[in-house]
Amino acid sequence: MNTLSVEGWNKPNPNALSIPIGLLNFRVSEKYHLLLEQAEDEMELSHEPERFIDVDMDTMELETPAECGALTDCQLRVYLDKHVHRGQFHLVAHRASDNSLVYSNAVMIDQLG
Repeated sequence: MNTLSVEGWNKPNPNALSIPIGLLNFRVSEKYHLLLEQAEDEMELSHEPERFIDVDMDTMELETPAECGALTDCQLRVYLDKHVHRGQFHLVAHRASDNSLVYSNAVMIDQLG
């Protein structure tokens, strides 16, 4: 398993600028690591711009900053970087308190152990 600490962002509404919220700490299990690699491989062949992998919130170890609170509808968004043609992913969810978008900075799939 890989434990990540990645800068998190909140976008209160579609027209608002993103606001930094601190570090999102989460663990990528072997299951999700394999799903991320599979998505990357398939996207290289299909030329899909992005793919979303639903995350089971009951099994994912996730810590958010206190001002963020709980998240719902958690997914891993996978896409291929245009310049290096390698897969990247980031956490995408909604804040339970107001349903605003929360997301993390991207991480290269290759960085997972």
